[in-house]
Amino acid sequence: MTASNNRPVLVTGSHRSGSTWVGRMLALSPSLAYIHEPFNPYHRPGICKARFPYWFTHVCDENEAAYLTGLQDCLRFRYHFAEELKSIRSVKDSLRLSRDFYRFSKYRLLGKRPLVKDPIAIFSAEWLAQRFHMDVIVLIRHPADFAGSLEKAQWTHPFDHFVRQPLLMRHHLGRYRSDIETFSTTDHDIVGQAILLWNVIHHMILQYRDMHPEWIFAKHEELSQHPIEQFRRIYDSIGLHFSPRIQRIITQHSFADPTTGDSDPLRRDSRSNVRQWHTRLTPAEIDRIREHTHQIAEEFYTDADWLDQAP
Repeated sequence: MTASNNRPVLVTGSHRSGSTWVGRMLALSPSLAYIHEPFNPYHRPGICKARFPYWFTHVCDENEAAYLTGLQDCLRFRYHFAEELKSIRSVKDSLRLSRDFYRFSKYRLLGKRPLVKDPIAIFSAEWLAQRFHMDVIVLIRHPADFAGSLEKAQWTHPFDHFVRQPLLMRHHLGRYRSDIETFSTTDHDIVGQAILLWNVIHHMILQYRDMHPEWIFAKHEELSQHPIEQFRRIYDSIGLHFSPRIQRIITQHSFADPTTGDSDPLRRDSRSNVRQWHTRLTPAEIDRIREHTHQIAEEFYTDADWLDQAP
């Protein structure tokens, strides 16, 4: 697939799958301008005036009226100065307003293609792709790696945000309704939450893979182990030039020495990160994750991918 030069790009998929790293490495292209998570309930109103009340808001034709204009303006780099001004609470907020207003103005003047990095938009990806003619990149992560990452970050999820979206439950999550309703009313450990959340998200990704072969699907593990080859593939697929400069910077951000104390959070030793779940999780937790994700996981991963020495 070769994209036209003005199509917006969406980087979505499983959160904790390197979406920020992927988005920033793609935004090295002079053609693209990075937009960070407009679907995040805490995004800045100047960037996108549409408000998203839930984590993983599902937008579709039936409810688009509340979101369409705000997202259109965001993708056209129309900064909502007045909306942002209302939210100013500190000097830091004022400096952010000036920075973002300048960036949006520059992007619009230069005719940049918007690159939206937003895993929180995963349940709206089809609507976004159709409504805005976007090139879509969907990131996938191994269930144990996903759970280990949530465990490390101590991230929990409010499952009632799914229950409170009847369109999402009806369109996509009916298979998991009973579990979601249970998790929305009772406490569960992070591993248990990670299992259900991974199943819900990757069930959606599996449907997308079947319905949209024109989209780009990339595993976190393959990107981490072979970043140059994988990023070259993605660049080519969305019509971007993979220059020697871009290759050099991706190399610097993928094979960094973790002992140097580099302050750039995007510089990493990506290959070593892939297998860290073996130390973050106990063998019992890994067995539990594998048992309860295998029906979907086997569509993406083999038995070898669960071994400690998997390549």
